[in-house]
Amino acid sequence: MAGENVQTELLAADPEGIARAGALLAGGALVSFPTETVYGLGANATDDTAVARIFEAKGRPHFNPLIVHVPTVGAAREIAEFDDVADRLASAFWPGPLTLVLRLKAGSVSPLVSAGLDTVAIRVPAHPLAVSVLEAAGVPVAAPSANPSGRISPTEAAHVIDGLSGRIAAVVDGGACDVGVESTIVGLAPEPTLLRPGGLPVEALEACLGGPLAVHAGEDVVAPGQLASHYAPDAPMRLNVVRPHSDERLLGFGHVECDLNLSESGDLVEAAANLFHHLHALDAGGDMPIAVSPIPQHGLGRAINDRLRRAAAPRG
Repeated sequence: MAGENVQTELLAADPEGIARAGALLAGGALVSFPTETVYGLGANATDDTAVARIFEAKGRPHFNPLIVHVPTVGAAREIAEFDDVADRLASAFWPGPLTLVLRLKAGSVSPLVSAGLDTVAIRVPAHPLAVSVLEAAGVPVAAPSANPSGRISPTEAAHVIDGLSGRIAAVVDGGACDVGVESTIVGLAPEPTLLRPGGLPVEALEACLGGPLAVHAGEDVVAPGQLASHYAPDAPMRLNVVRPHSDERLLGFGHVECDLNLSESGDLVEAAANLFHHLHALDAGGDMPIAVSPIPQHGLGRAINDRLRRAAAPRG
């Protein structure tokens, strides 16, 4: 069901479309569907062949683990081991844009999902359509972002079609994603550690835990979204630009003259929701370099800056 000759279906966000998506997923096909963060590319997480198709369709390195999506906390407990800290975070932030990296229960998902690690990245999404699709599938669903590996993440069905049409079975069109950047990823061993900033602000997590999160400092990939070059447009990018060069297009923030503005009012929530949409638009507009205004490093600004740094990183 992966390859260049698949007829990709565009499914409506109605009972018929949801049932079709669930049946395709249960049968081993690849289906993209919206979450509150970005569109995911789903496959049956218990099916080795289905999970392998994700890597094939995306051109994704096999050492890069995947996030398992489930409709309920109870379903998550069937896959991963929970301790008191995991219980506290799940109670506070699930469903929502938080991924927890927990000890994997042996045999619960394909080993390809965890890239051979003894942990699994798992979350319960808040998007009602995502939950409906997961319930219809009746299996845990591995779902990285639905884009070719290393490219801009999709926040609309059209972005998925542009990148993966002909390689996947279907896309469920649920409109634009509300959050617009991927989930925040937290590992719990040996201590609560930020592995990737994302759609849940770090400050909210630290308030829940009553102390600061450690920050993953190694170069080893222990969670999704940690590759140095990721989320990249074709055009080169330059960050923290106050005065763009004459040959650059400016992705602005705040009250600046620019080609596209993440948030004219300086609202980081709005900026996060617009980030990948605006990068797609600029990328479609030609190969002129892209300059990006400075973004504050707090709240969702941490996730925005993380994605921008990876998008602008040297590409190998």
